Amino acid sequence: MLFGAHVSSAGGISNAIDRAEELGCDAVQVFTQSPRMWRPTAHTEDEVSRFRARRDEVGIASVVCHALYLVNLAASDREIHKKSVAAMRASLETAAAIGADGVVFHLGSHLGAGVAKGLRRAVPALRQLLELTDDRLWLVLENSAGAGGTMGRSVTELATIFDALDGHPRLGVCLDSCHWWVSGVDVTDPVALDEALTELDDSIGLDRLRCLHVNDADAGLGSNRDRHATLRAGQIGEGMATFLAHPAFQDIPALLETAGPDGYAEELRLLRELHRLGRRRRPKRWR
Repeated sequence: MLFGAHVSSAGGISNAIDRAEELGCDAVQVFTQSPRMWRPTAHTEDEVSRFRARRDEVGIASVVCHALYLVNLAASDREIHKKSVAAMRASLETAAAIGADGVVFHLGSHLGAGVAKGLRRAVPALRQLLELTDDRLWLVLENSAGAGGTMGRSVTELATIFDALDGHPRLGVCLDSCHWWVSGVDVTDPVALDEALTELDDSIGLDRLRCLHVNDADAGLGSNRDRHATLRAGQIGEGMATFLAHPAFQDIPALLETAGPDGYAEELRLLRELHRLGRRRRPKRWR
């Protein structure tokens, strides 16, 4: 398993690699622009070149970019939809320039119009965006917490999106532990986790898993409330060890998104500790 975190790119995107090195990360996630502003960041050629060079020097095995939070490809509002497509395109272009392995995104919300109508808006946009991917750079769909009309709240909904895109070969999945928990999957229970991942394998394929977001949950199982907590401080607690130990996850990046009061250093230590604990306790069938 590759251990990493979402780090700041303040002061220049290549600084993200410097910060990852200080933390001892194997993998890193970055925003390519401010996550709450439509306006893209113009990265200089020097910054892009330095990012690539520093990544090689440090030996960061995986880099993913996270699309901004405003994106809603399922929106019926034409202006929001247009801005969302443009923002995704900018993220993919920057990701390609820095040599990233994926762009993680949320599909968005149908805002009460229903999944079918949301897909009618999102699928044509996704087909265009997937043209910007290549064998290295994938578009990576993250499961949602399921609040309101957000799409991708279950394996069934994720599979519906994949089917609508004819199982595009460069469309991947990012599983967020908090989002899965609050959408009703008990990630602390080996049997429930096996069942959910078997469903994912049967409908999409475990080969589509590109990364994990490892967040504890400050909300109850099945609550559909997207409330992240630091490791061991939420309702998943030490049960995160079970999630981290699953055989399906051992070769992909596990990325923290919730920093503790002193940053990510302690969270990364806990992440590795929980992984070791889970490996020691894993069921015989996982060995």
